[in-house]
Parts: sequence; structure tokens; C-alpha cells
Amino acid sequence: MTLAQDLTPTARGKVRDLYDLGNQLLFVATDRISAFDYVLESEIPYKGEVLTKLSLFWFEQLADLTANHLISTDVASLPEPFNNYAEELAGRFMLVKKAQMFPVECIVRGYLAGSGLKEYVAEGTVCGITLPAGLVNASRLEEPIYTPSTKAEMGEHDENVSYEYTQTLLGSSDAAALKELSLAIYSRARSIASQKGIIIADTKFEFGQIELDGQRQIILADEVLTPDSSRFWPMDQYEAGKDQPSFDKQFVRDWLVANWDKSASTTPPPLPVDIITQTSQKYIQAYEMLTNEKFVPAADLL
Repeated sequence: MTLAQDLTPTARGKVRDLYDLGNQLLFVATDRISAFDYVLESEIPYKGEVLTKLSLFWFEQLADLTANHLISTDVASLPEPFNNYAEELAGRFMLVKKAQMFPVECIVRGYLAGSGLKEYVAEGTVCGITLPAGLVNASRLEEPIYTPSTKAEMGEHDENVSYEYTQTLLGSSDAAALKELSLAIYSRARSIASQKGIIIADTKFEFGQIELDGQRQIILADEVLTPDSSRFWPMDQYEAGKDQPSFDKQFVRDWLVANWDKSASTTPPPLPVDIITQTSQKYIQAYEMLTNEKFVPAADLL
């Protein structure tokens, strides 16, 4: 993006650029993609727009459960000098409230997958929580579990922590509030997605706090319930006991596993065109299934 070359972000994540505007922040979702803790050279067309549009959809669906950080996505609200880049930013930015972020990732798991599956096979637990015997890959958990983690700096790994640790870190009241909110949001989202043919296997949330009318308020922040922050599985192909097809960057992960040794002395190779195309299509498919709306690139609406 030309914007990234001309203006220096206050902070740059793996896939997002953040600009500090004083009492507000400008979040820009790029088309960058990360895998195995690397930001890849290749980008995924429309990915940033899909993440932004999906977050907006979920903010609306969850409005009665929690306030969020969104102020505007209207290019007319862009301040100088960002208004000079309206074409590049359209569809992929959020102007948001500046919040004091809680230093935890709020993860909810409804199915056994990923690192949780590996721990369960070895220990019978997920993040220290004992689960029933006899579960298999992709088993649905009887009740979703809350498994928070620390938020690592870019290039480092998040670290799973216990709920009790978050009580010490945040205080009992805030720790309980984040757990309750996370489970409630996941429950609502899982129900909505299941009606659209998608299983949300697990997801992560981030929360912050702001002052509103002299009162402290916890708000949902960052992106929410996207293929980057969640595991989305097609319901009509679900079968416990095996890896599931997904609406995310699994094409990318699988190709890298087959074509890169993940050596510390090498960086990931560029992705072939077909892997880039299939990944972009999966992100768009998830958006269209969840929202019942056809994805239209912002450039086509200008």
C-alpha cells in the first residue's frame, strides 16, 4: 500500500497497521498474511477488507452483549493527511476509540483442535483444564472452555496462562468480567454461525477499558470472529476424528509444511498463485456465508 510507504505507523502488527490520532486510533487491515510466526512475502487479495467487514458484522450482532471500540468506517471521517488516501483505505480501516488494553488474549475453545489437541493427547488436559477421556481430533466439547494467554510481542509466542493467573494480573473483578464476556460472545457467535453452516471451533478476543461519562467501561476491541482470529469449519463436512477443512489460511500452512523446512536460517518462500487465489476465495466465502451478502471490493463502490 502506498499509505504504508508515505506514513509511518505508530505500531505495526503482523497483518495490521495502527496510527495514533491522539484520542482516537486508525486501524488499517492490510492484505499481509502470517504463518508459523512469519509475515509472508506474498499477500492475499481482499483479505484486509474481509477482516474489516466481518468485524463490522459481528460488532452489530453483539451490540447488546458488549460495547466495542468502533467509531467509523466512513472515508469522510478520515482526518488529514489520511483523507488523501481514501482510495487505499476504503473498506479496510476502522477509526476507533483509544482504550487501555488488557494484557491478555481471551481465548474460547468449543472443539478440540490445534495446540489443545496436542496437550490433550499427552496430558488429558487443555491449558491445564482436565477434559473427559475418549475425545478425538475435532471433538465438540460439552461446554466451551476459557483458556487465556499472554499477548506476545511480534515475532514471539503467546503463552497460555491459567484463569487464576489472570485474576492476579488483572484483579478478580476484571478477570471474571473478561471470562464471562468471552464465553457469552462465543456462545452467541457459535449459534449465529451454525445457522449459516459454519462451525466456530475456537476464537480469541481482546478487550480494553475506556472512561465514558465518568464511568469505566470494558469494550470489545481489535478484530473479532474472523478467519484470522478463529477456526471456521464447514458444518456439512464436519467429522470428528480427523483434521477439518477450514475457511482460513490452512492452504498456506499446508503448502509451507510441504515446501519449506521451517529452518531458523531460512525465511518462508513466496506462495504460488493458486495458493494465494484459493486462500483469498476461502476468506471471501466465509464472509458471504456468515453475512448472507455478496462481497464487493471497496474499489468497485468508489
